[in-house]
Amino acid sequence: MIKVRFAPSPTGFLHVGGARTALYNWLFARKNKGVFLLRIEDTDRTRYVPNSVEDIMESLKWLGLSWDEGPVFQSQRTEIYRKLAHKLVEEGKAYKCFCSPERLKALREEQRKMGLKPGYDRKCRNLTEDEVKELEKQGKKYVIRLKVPLSGETTFYDEIHGKITVKNTELEDIILLKSDGYPTYHLANVIDDHMMGITHVMRADEWIPSTPYHIILYRAFGFEPPRFAHLPVILAPSGKGKLSKRHGATSVREFKKLGILPEALINYLALLGWSPGNDIEIMSLDEMVNLFDLKKIGKRGSVFDYKKLYWMNAVYIRKKSDDELFKLALPYFKESGLVKNKETEDLLRKIIPLFKERIKTLSEFPPFSEYFFKDDFPYEEKGIRKYFKSEEVFTLLDSIKEELAKLQNFNVDGIEQVIRGFAEKNDIKPSKIIHPIRVALTGKTIGPGLFELMEVLGKEKVIQRLSEIKEKIKIE
Repeated sequence: MIKVRFAPSPTGFLHVGGARTALYNWLFARKNKGVFLLRIEDTDRTRYVPNSVEDIMESLKWLGLSWDEGPVFQSQRTEIYRKLAHKLVEEGKAYKCFCSPERLKALREEQRKMGLKPGYDRKCRNLTEDEVKELEKQGKKYVIRLKVPLSGETTFYDEIHGKITVKNTELEDIILLKSDGYPTYHLANVIDDHMMGITHVMRADEWIPSTPYHIILYRAFGFEPPRFAHLPVILAPSGKGKLSKRHGATSVREFKKLGILPEALINYLALLGWSPGNDIEIMSLDEMVNLFDLKKIGKRGSVFDYKKLYWMNAVYIRKKSDDELFKLALPYFKESGLVKNKETEDLLRKIIPLFKERIKTLSEFPPFSEYFFKDDFPYEEKGIRKYFKSEEVFTLLDSIKEELAKLQNFNVDGIEQVIRGFAEKNDIKPSKIIHPIRVALTGKTIGPGLFELMEVLGKEKVIQRLSEIKEKIKIE
């Protein structure tokens, strides 16, 4: 049976790169009726970030990626790693290294000066049993290092990159167990992947250089290696370098706060490196499961395009019913202070259809529509400059205000008839009056259909704002 794992380190909130790795593992497990395990690799206590474990699990659940086993915490398995590391020492496949951090630092500096590749010089590799005992007797701290073969090659097959071969002379004796008794990533993940029955390891391609060490470790333990698939990196919008915080939101939590829907984010992430074919873009998780194929994952990095994500999010927003969108938008309106009671909740329900085709994220909804909830909204400078160039526009607004005040049925049809009729009677283009009205009522130059928004605002508020516009803006 196929079994995969997602094994994040709790060193920060879940990055979209990690979320995509989790997604591909999840899809592969579901496609093959396998098992998806969650493992928290928390042995590096110096880099641990409080609440990151909770964030990882909450983010996965929010995205719809439920796990079948776990979470398993490596910090609770340290005795297993220590025991097996010492077993390798006993078998002559690893050794105790007593070199101090100061010596290692000086060694690296000397190697750099000489133009050599920094690496451990294997000083402790051939210590005799008596020398080791003496150093231990002196209370010297040690790490356990892997005895990498000094000749030959290490080869493994990658499901995405194909056959990869590395000369062992290019490898160094990496640390397996640190002096504090905690394992390194290399030791813990090899032991856990074997003991937990992982058949396929799907992880970021930054781990390709480490995989030869893992193959050597599997052989040293006598374990059967899993199959590997190293996933392409997610690149910054410029296409240069990895996506990082300096480019904008990068964590699942941040995108959730922005008002990206989980189904939109998961859909977008799926396409960063994988192509289902036939120009398919919009997919549900179930559809992704049916279409997913490791062979269709590319080798090259994929650019993270924020505009494409927002476009996709808008597609999913439009798919929502008005009631669904109301429930999704409500928290953002409450946080902004615009919705405080049943009256403002009812108003929000009315404006949902007006903005459904216009918003790209839930977080932009409140600032786009604040003029429905309060009268002290800002006026766009470009709108004032463009549509309020002379006193003539105020005369027109006063006249149209009087016509609107006479309207008995203040609905879309009645409002449109009055405004277009006024334009025709005064021999002016409808746009000459429609644009100033929009700015006067909303402070904005674009938005929902004017007649629709006027109906929702109501006759009293429309007349009031048209009456006050001259006092609120100044013509220079």
